[in-house]
Amino acid sequence: MKFWKYLSVFVLFAGSAALSGCGTSEASSADAKAESAVQASIPVGVIRVQRGDIYARHTGTSVLEADFEAPVVAKVKGDLVEILVEEGDRVKAGQVLARLDGERLKLAMERAGAEYQRARKEYARNQNLLELDLVAPGTFENLRFEAEALKAAYEIARLNYGYTRIKAPIAGVIAERLVKTGNHLQVNQRLFVITDPSQLMLELYVPQQNMGRFSVGQTADIRADALPAEVFEATIERISPRIDQKTGTFRVTLRILDHSGTLRPGMFARVAVVYDVHNDAVMVPVEAILDEDIEKSLYVIEDGVARRRIIETGITDRDMVEILEGVSDSDTVVVVGQGGLRDGTLVTEHAG
Repeated sequence: MKFWKYLSVFVLFAGSAALSGCGTSEASSADAKAESAVQASIPVGVIRVQRGDIYARHTGTSVLEADFEAPVVAKVKGDLVEILVEEGDRVKAGQVLARLDGERLKLAMERAGAEYQRARKEYARNQNLLELDLVAPGTFENLRFEAEALKAAYEIARLNYGYTRIKAPIAGVIAERLVKTGNHLQVNQRLFVITDPSQLMLELYVPQQNMGRFSVGQTADIRADALPAEVFEATIERISPRIDQKTGTFRVTLRILDHSGTLRPGMFARVAVVYDVHNDAVMVPVEAILDEDIEKSLYVIEDGVARRRIIETGITDRDMVEILEGVSDSDTVVVVGQGGLRDGTLVTEHAG
């Protein structure tokens, strides 16, 4: 009797355990399916399609040059006895920059002056004699020619003595000092280089097929590597009509507007010339585009699913691309993670 009692208890317990195990298995199966669905969804970075103005730019590199630059040279030879300016000093046109030992040239000037004064007085005395017919006209003419020649010799000597005071030919900044006190200078030897940093230019060499895109007065953005956080404005001042046969390029000269005075000649600069603009254009970031062999595409998100769209692109401006066909400004496109997508892939969206 006790046996049957214990057996019935065991059967009830076993049945309860079986039912409990069946419920647990079904719940585990549902959880696994949900987890599998979550795992099948690929996380991607997305961004909304934008509208705005997009600019077509020709980009290039160049070196800044001063529009006004002049070497300062010695016009007479002599020993350099005094330097009055240093590199970085701002000077005016005609300002004395250095002095040469001028004693020898001063004496030569005084001698030439004395000879001219003697000849001038002799000429004046004989002019009175000519009026009294006491001197031949030919002799008088020779005296006049001699006085004029000595006057010219005196002016040259005076000019040479003045050249011992070396002056600035233009206003600007001393960019280079090439001599030291005590140097013996020869004629045409360079002492300084003066530049005007307020008048900066650069030359851009452009492929000939782009000649129709440029015109005088167009604006450009200038970025100097030495000042990466600043953008300067420039305008096209002249365009060479000649094509270089070796390079197939033509020269475009731009004038830079630097109101701050921070740019310097010799700086390496990056140039972007705007030659076209599309207003109210549909745009996406460059990284959204998949550039394949024969077509370009991107992925658009529709109800949590990635859909591949074939697109036609227009202007590329730095990090943005104009989309002519394929998307609208209401679409959201994938910018991160699209390399692992296929049309119809489930995705989890994150702000790109």
